[in-house]
Amino acid sequence: MNIDLPTTSSKKKLIISTVSIIVVLLALYKVFTPSVPAINKTDLKFASVSQGPLDIYVNSFGEFASQEERLLTAPARGKVSEILVRPGALVKPDTVIIKLINPLLEQQVSQATGVLNQVKAQQAAFVFEQSSARLNYLGRIEEFKAALEHAELELAVHTQLLTFGTGSKIKMQRAQLALKQSVSSLSFEQKKYQQFIEMQSHQFTQKTIEVEQQQEKLNLLNQQLSQMSVRAGLKGTLQTLEITLGQSVSLGQSIAKVGSIDKLVAKIRLPQRQADQISLGAAVTIDTQKGQIPAHITRIESLVTSGSVLAEVSLDGPLTSNARPSLPISAKVFLQHKTNVIHVTQSIGLRPNSKQSIFVMHNNMLEKREVTFGQVTNNKLIVKDGLSKNETIVASDMRDFQRFTSLELVQ
Repeated sequence: MNIDLPTTSSKKKLIISTVSIIVVLLALYKVFTPSVPAINKTDLKFASVSQGPLDIYVNSFGEFASQEERLLTAPARGKVSEILVRPGALVKPDTVIIKLINPLLEQQVSQATGVLNQVKAQQAAFVFEQSSARLNYLGRIEEFKAALEHAELELAVHTQLLTFGTGSKIKMQRAQLALKQSVSSLSFEQKKYQQFIEMQSHQFTQKTIEVEQQQEKLNLLNQQLSQMSVRAGLKGTLQTLEITLGQSVSLGQSIAKVGSIDKLVAKIRLPQRQADQISLGAAVTIDTQKGQIPAHITRIESLVTSGSVLAEVSLDGPLTSNARPSLPISAKVFLQHKTNVIHVTQSIGLRPNSKQSIFVMHNNMLEKREVTFGQVTNNKLIVKDGLSKNETIVASDMRDFQRFTSLELVQ
């Protein structure tokens, strides 16, 4: 006998099993598939991606330094008797910094003064003696002139007598010889006088040189003595003082350093990786917290220290009210001009010269994207890859949402 089993119950069991499996799969999908969280749009800050020309600047830090500096040294051996100015004080060119004493130098000045007076007296005596000698020479010349006139007269008389026939020829010849001897004697005496004048001139020059040399020696000693009161030499501040009261110093020993206060330069440190791209004359903007000063680079050192290169900057504008040597400053150095650059406004969380994941707004969704940033200049962060013009990115801190690939924006 055949028994017919009902098929309805088997179909129901199959349907129930199928539905159960679908429900389990849906539950598993919901468990293992993260949901898209929602975030309030008003809680976020956004930045728009721009594209266009951009001046590239390098940010740097440094300090002011004196453009003019003067090293003060000891003018002679001595001992520090007074210290009148301390480091940091304002000074003028004639401000006395310290006073030195040296009894030996004072004695040398006294001795040199005595020697100078002696050689001057010798020169005066020489002038008097030579004047007397000249008078003697001139007296003898006058005697020879008188003898010449007498010889000329004798010759004229004998010539006249010989004409009248009453004179002697031999006497006339003797008169001629006497005249010739007188002329020769006068000429010889005049030559001796000229040689004497020349010799006297050379001797006087020698005496004058002796006086001048001694005067220069005395002047040098007096200068050293006056410099024992060491003066600043320029307007500015006393930067360092390297001696103490009562200390003995030697000639040329360093004593102090003075620097100008109204003539300054800036010394800034450039990043090593960008220093090679900066040229001499590059424009610089100095920020002193109380204003900005235009400037330009005049010198770049080749030595690298702690990843930076020192550069010297000449100021092109007036100083701010707080400008002084050693004042910390910040600076922006012009690097280059780019005509078409994609960039965003620098915000917290956007790191220069890095690759990071940020959220980009698309309709009412935020989609995570890998973006490569370059350097920052004038608060503009250059975008190397990952963004396009007119896109909008989230500029808020999104570290708590980095595990999501997308977010839904709600009002």
